[in-house]
Amino acid sequence: MSDNARSPLFDHNHTDAPVFLPGNMLESARLQKNLSRLTVPEGCLLDFDGELVDFLVASGQAKLEPSWPCFHTRLYLWHIKGTEYGIIGGTVGASFAVLVAEELFALGCKALVTISSAGLIAENLLPPFFLLIDKALRDEGTSYHYLPPQRFAIALPSLVDAVARRLTDGGMPFNRGSSWTTDAPFRETAELITARREEGIVAVEMEAAALLAMAEALDKRVICLAHITNAMATRTDDFEKGGDEGNEAVLKVCTTALSALLEYVEHK
Repeated sequence: MSDNARSPLFDHNHTDAPVFLPGNMLESARLQKNLSRLTVPEGCLLDFDGELVDFLVASGQAKLEPSWPCFHTRLYLWHIKGTEYGIIGGTVGASFAVLVAEELFALGCKALVTISSAGLIAENLLPPFFLLIDKALRDEGTSYHYLPPQRFAIALPSLVDAVARRLTDGGMPFNRGSSWTTDAPFRETAELITARREEGIVAVEMEAAALLAMAEALDKRVICLAHITNAMATRTDDFEKGGDEGNEAVLKVCTTALSALLEYVEHK
């Protein structure tokens, strides 16, 4: 095989320590911006679409944290039943999601939940519904910087079990299963979709495999949720999320997952 035919994704030595560290970058940013030192809430949420952040801000439930030093994002804080959570919106795509996740963990986050919009792959389900992702197909690049090549990134089973129990106890309908993480949503061909469907994959999204790989490599606690809202723009009502009522449903599922995740962390 020629050098040009070998993907650099397979060149990584995953036991080597990185040089560029999130804590160092954030400290440099803090000094440059003249900000106070910040410890983020232990439970944080990445809202890839950003619509939940907009809803929380518009309804007066969330406020901006001015000391968040990241160059690319804004951190908001909100409270549910006396517990403070952090939320960041708009971190679409595997590399961006993982970059911000590492920053949150560097500043004190201990439990991270993520919520993405996703496209339906399975034939026997009808959107909209929530998916608790237990494994994600690694059809992106970021995960290979954290773990050696393998087909799926696997969520910590005991962690997924804990969240599943809490959602079930709360009477919140959801499905548990696998997703397909892609870097190129506009390159999803009919042949690929059929193959993924035959593999038992429920939905396609853009972040989970990288986040789960990062979580395994760095021993972090991450739960990936997907809100399956579309069949890849093949239906007239695709991407309909239900307005404020839909946002309330998303918020309930996410905060329930965060609560379960924090309890898991506290008892481990």
